[in-house]
Amino acid sequence: MSSPQDQTPPRRDHLLMILAVLIPVIISTLDISLTSTALPTIARDIGASSATSIWVVNAYYLVVVASLLPFAAMGEIFGHRRVFLAGQMLFLAGALCCGMAWSLPSLVVSRALLGLGTAAISAVTPALIRYIYPPQQLGRGLGLYVLVVGVAFTAGPTIASLVLSVASWPWLYLVPLPFSLLACLLSLRCLPATTRSAHRFDGVAAALCAALFALTVFGLAGVAHRFAWPAILAAWLIALGCGWALLHREAGRPAPILAMDLFRIPLFALSSATSICAFTVQGLAFVALPFLLHDGLGFSQAETGLLITPWPAALAVMALVAAPMGDRYSPGILGGCGLLALMAGLASVALLPAGASPWDIGWRLALCGVGFGFFQSPNMRAIMASAPRERSGGASGIVATSRLLGQAIGAAIVALCLSLAPVHGAVLALWVGCGAAALGSLVSFLRLLPAVRNRS
Repeated sequence: MSSPQDQTPPRRDHLLMILAVLIPVIISTLDISLTSTALPTIARDIGASSATSIWVVNAYYLVVVASLLPFAAMGEIFGHRRVFLAGQMLFLAGALCCGMAWSLPSLVVSRALLGLGTAAISAVTPALIRYIYPPQQLGRGLGLYVLVVGVAFTAGPTIASLVLSVASWPWLYLVPLPFSLLACLLSLRCLPATTRSAHRFDGVAAALCAALFALTVFGLAGVAHRFAWPAILAAWLIALGCGWALLHREAGRPAPILAMDLFRIPLFALSSATSICAFTVQGLAFVALPFLLHDGLGFSQAETGLLITPWPAALAVMALVAAPMGDRYSPGILGGCGLLALMAGLASVALLPAGASPWDIGWRLALCGVGFGFFQSPNMRAIMASAPRERSGGASGIVATSRLLGQAIGAAIVALCLSLAPVHGAVLALWVGCGAAALGSLVSFLRLLPAVRNRS
């Protein structure tokens, strides 16, 4: 007899649960896309340099990456539904504060609060999807998740351009507030309570985990913004100490916050590494492209948002193709080939001539989206399916951490490149992204080795 989690709920209830999960995902994904697209405008309006304005992105990623795994652990212990609802409320408060921000420091602090809400939402979303869909339909559910994220990225640059053409940048955060409130009410009514683990939440381990990732990202941002090396090295040394203490504290525990038990599964470990490489490229590109198109090639803010659209649009289409393929073909092949296509597309963007037309830009970014689309859904399925069901929360946290840590690394790379080369920094960042895509492709192909397949 199958368990309740192996059975699909009645059609109407199932649809409402899907909407309750995906609407907050859409809103939080739109926020990332809106902010990245509008960053040049925000920097100009608040009187910040291009490199300094990246702190609007860096602060967000620092908080998100630091809190993802503690939130994932809370989801396993207190229930994924409770953490998901708490995340939406934090996101609401953060978005309101962003819309009322008056300076770079106030916006950075507000983005940090908003990032805390995003972390809670992202940490448990894949686990909720695994709960909603039976195992034989997991690829379909995760494919829908990827499709929704792709559509949100597609709409983000366009929405940012439309809003900025008629209003100031704070409205980018104020307009979604009614939809966020509606999403909270829908989640409160429709999401069922999920299975809770019997072990207790370890606050000390959670604090060590948060410090580990926060200091790691802070060190990366310090390199990007050319802080003094003693401060950077101190941050990384303390991060290493926190990591050692965390591993020592959680040794032998059945469900550690930092899910090292899952990294003993070769497919899980390689898929997570592939994810970090790929999302480094995505995070890098979506921060660098607005500066390249707006400052480097002379397009307006509205045109810049529209010109970025082919990448996420192609990603959304490819999610429909790649999701069912992920149930039949190796993620190593799909991810490796997809990241090679992403590398080729990114290189072609970096080689754009000064007088490039919208068509010249559009097909190159569409190629990037196609490549990324072949990677994303099958790779996420590989991570979630390779973990035991009772460790869905830990696997879900790793999915989100890999994605957002990669995006944070990408944003830090752009800040460093803009600092080193203010005129050609965006192009330099794209070439670094090509290297990251090549590395991710290599790691993905390693999943084809017989030793990996036999142990997974």
